[in-house]
Amino acid sequence: MKVHKFAMAVPVAASLLGTCAPVASASPKGGKVRVFVTNQTETKAKILFTGAIGDYGKAISQDANGKVDPNGSFERVTLKQGGFLINATALTKKIDSTKSRINETNCSIAVTATGSGTLGEGTGAYTGIAGKILISVTFAGIAPKTAKGCDLSNNAPTYGLYQSITATGTVRFVTP
Repeated sequence: MKVHKFAMAVPVAASLLGTCAPVASASPKGGKVRVFVTNQTETKAKILFTGAIGDYGKAISQDANGKVDPNGSFERVTLKQGGFLINATALTKKIDSTKSRINETNCSIAVTATGSGTLGEGTGAYTGIAGKILISVTFAGIAPKTAKGCDLSNNAPTYGLYQSITATGTVRFVTP
């Protein structure tokens, strides 16, 4: 398991628990947002926005061409009131350049990185969305230990996986 695969297995925009509360649409003026993500699979996550956007839904990791990709730098966000695209290329570069902490004795791994993402391509209530968010990711787990050391190959399982993805930023709505 490569650390990049380990880190990107948690999509950039992944959500908290679904809620029964009424969904509020985006503030027409925009403003500050907070984002909370919980992974479901390597490519799919639940995502929750609070603040200027009060909505929840799912995020799918994809590449620049829109193809579903667990290592993609883009997140297609589909919320109850519409959707948009998060370009997290800067975050991906930051993760790729971050040195993960691997304890060779017990094969525990920790990766923390922060990078930016831009929002665009809005639909529904999010038509004309623009903005920037600062995304913080933390991943930790334990890799299998073999006679040769820690197994960090792509198909190696990760035990006790922990992940946290949150973001803060500001959005605005540009009239098309």
